[in-house]
Amino acid sequence: MNSTAEGRHTWYRLLGPVQVQRDGVLLDLGPRQRRVLLTRLLIEDGRPVPVSELCRSLWHDHQPSGALSSVRAHVSRLRAVLDPDRRGRPSVLVAGPAGYSLKVPPEARDTTAFEDSLRRVRGALKQGRLPAAQREVDAALGLWRGEALGDAAEHAFAIRERERLDALHQDAKELRATILLRQGDLELAIEVAEELALSAPLREASWALLMRALYAAGRSVEALGRYDRFRGMLARELGLDPSPALGRLHTAILRHETEYLDDQGPYPAGPLAAERRAAAPLVGRAEETAQLAALLSAAAAGHTGWAVVSGEPGSGKSRLLEDVADKAAAAGFAVVRVAGGEAVGPHRKSPCGRPAAELLGALRQNARDTGEEPRSGRGPDRSGAAGGDPLEQLVRDLTRAPTPTLCVLDDLDWAPPDFHALLLRLVGALPDARVAVVCAVREADDPSASGLLSALARRGTIWLPLEPLTVADVTELLAAHGGATTADEAVRLHRRAAGSPFVLGELLKLPPKRRTGPAARVPTAVRGAVHACLAELSEPVRQMLRYAAADGEWLDIGLLAEIQSMPPDLLLPQVDAAVAVRLLAWEADSGERPEGGYRFPELPREVVLSTLTPSARQMVHAALARKLLTRRGADRARLARHLRVAGPMAPAGEPSPPGVRLPGPRRGNG
Repeated sequence: MNSTAEGRHTWYRLLGPVQVQRDGVLLDLGPRQRRVLLTRLLIEDGRPVPVSELCRSLWHDHQPSGALSSVRAHVSRLRAVLDPDRRGRPSVLVAGPAGYSLKVPPEARDTTAFEDSLRRVRGALKQGRLPAAQREVDAALGLWRGEALGDAAEHAFAIRERERLDALHQDAKELRATILLRQGDLELAIEVAEELALSAPLREASWALLMRALYAAGRSVEALGRYDRFRGMLARELGLDPSPALGRLHTAILRHETEYLDDQGPYPAGPLAAERRAAAPLVGRAEETAQLAALLSAAAAGHTGWAVVSGEPGSGKSRLLEDVADKAAAAGFAVVRVAGGEAVGPHRKSPCGRPAAELLGALRQNARDTGEEPRSGRGPDRSGAAGGDPLEQLVRDLTRAPTPTLCVLDDLDWAPPDFHALLLRLVGALPDARVAVVCAVREADDPSASGLLSALARRGTIWLPLEPLTVADVTELLAAHGGATTADEAVRLHRRAAGSPFVLGELLKLPPKRRTGPAARVPTAVRGAVHACLAELSEPVRQMLRYAAADGEWLDIGLLAEIQSMPPDLLLPQVDAAVAVRLLAWEADSGERPEGGYRFPELPREVVLSTLTPSARQMVHAALARKLLTRRGADRARLARHLRVAGPMAPAGEPSPPGVRLPGPRRGNG
C-alpha cells in the first residue's frame, strides 16, 4: 500500500473486480465505464494514455458524439475519489501533453504483491522451507477475488495483461501442488493437479505435475494414461507433439526410473501411498457369480460357454471378471486375460495394443503348454503356413487340451474391429470344448460390437447386466469394513454414491466423518473421473451444468433454457451430451418425482460447483434468482436460498413473491 502525505494508505486491487481501498474502506468508483477507465490507466504503469485512445478503450468503434466530454468528466470524478485532499495540481491522476497518466507506486497494487509473493515461494522451495512456502503461496492465492481486471477483462486493451496474470495465477497453483507433493499430501495434490489440467488443458506443466502426483501415489497406469490424453489433445488442437521433457517423464514413469523422477522435482517420487487396503468384498452380485460358476462347471465338463457382462463405468464389471478369473485359476483353469482398452483415468479407457494378436498368442501358448508336445523340437511353427488356417489349428489345439481354459475379455467395446472379427470366427468355429469366454461391455446393445453380440445371442450366451447396488448391499459392504452401521448411514451413503460400486469403494477409503454429512469430501479418484467427463464436453454444456448444479438436484429445463436465452428444445441436446458422459441421469419414475426428470447426482454436482470461484458462484445464483423472481408461485425456499448464496450480487429493488424479503442496496463495494 502507498501512504499519502496525510498518512492515508491506498490499495489498488486488480485481481478480481477492480477496487480501490483506503484505510480498509472500499471507495465508490462509480459506474462500470469509470472502472474500465481506471483499469486502462492502471495497467499502463504510469505511462500517459492519449484521450483518443481512452475513448476507443471505452466505446470501441461506436463512440458517441460526446465521448471526449464523457472521458473528461470520468477523469474529474476519479480525481475527486482518488485524491480528495489535493491542493492545487493533481498528483495521482495527472494530465500532460501525451494524455492522462495514473501515478500509483508499484507497492500499492495487489498485482505487485502477488508477484513478489511468488518469488518468495520459489525461494523457500529452493531452500526446502516447505511451511514458509505453503504460507506464502496461500497468501498469494488469497489475493485473488475472481477474474483479473474485472469488468475490463474482455476489452482489447486488457487481454495481454489478463493473460499474463492468468498465467501467473496458474503458476501459483502449480507451486501449491508441488508443495503438497513434497509434503506427502498426495490425495490433495492430485485433486489440485486435476483441476489445473482441466482449467488449462493445453498447459504442459500442469499435466506433468498431475503425472508426477499420480505416480507418487502408486497410480502409474493412470499417470501414463494422462500423458496419452494430453498428447492426443495437443495433436488435435495444435498439431504438435509433447516436449522432449514431458516425453522423458513419460518414459521414466513407464520404466519406474525413480532416480530421474527424484531429480526433476522438489518432492519424493515413486509409489509412496500407504499399503493398499484389502479388496472390498464383492457384494450385490450373488446371482451373477452363481451363473458364472455354472459356466465354469460346464466348460470343465467339455461344453463351450459364453457370457457377456454389461454395465456403466464403475458398475463393477472388472471386479466381477477378476472374481471369476480367481475362481477359475483355483479350479485348475488356464486363464487368458485380454483388454480392448487401457485406463486413462478412473474407470475411463481408450483403445490400446493389438488384442487380437494377444488373444491368439496366449491361447496358442496355453493350448501347447497343457497339451501334447510338438512332433519335432526343431523347425518353425507350421500352424500358420501357406494353405493352413492358424485359427483352425488353434481350435484343434484347444479341443485336445486336457486343461480347461477361461478367456476374460474386458472392454470389448473399446477393441478394434479386427478383434471383433476374430471373436466372430471363434463363435462359429469353436465346437464343444473345455473353454469358457467371459466378455465385458458398457452396454448390452453397444453398436461398436453389434455384430458380435448378435452372434452371441444366437449361441445361447449368458447375459449379465449389472444394476446399481441396493441399500442392503451398502449395509453389507459397511459391515465388511467393520464398525457399527446404522440404517440411516447406509441410506445416505447409497444416495451419495448413486449405487455405484466404484464410488462406494472410494468413499469407504475416507474416514467415516468424511463420507457423508457436513464434513463430507469428494474422493480424489471420483473427482478425477468427473473432471475427465467435463473435459469431453463443450463450454456451453459445462455452463449449463454450472447453472443446474447451483439450482439443485433435479433439472428445471424451463429455467435453464430461459437463463441461457434459448428455447427448451435447443437445450435438450446439451442435456443429452451430459447424460452421455453420465454426469446427468434420466429417472423415469422415482419416489420424489413420479413423472420422471433429469437428476444431477450428488457427487458430480459438488465437483461442478467446486469449479466455480466464489464470485462466479454468486453471479450464477443471482442469475437464477432473477429468473425465479419473474415466476408466479415460485418456490420461496428455493428463491431464498439463491438470494442468500448470491450475497452482494443478489438482485435488489425488484418485486418479490409474498414472504420473500430481498436484500437492500449495497454500499461501498465499488
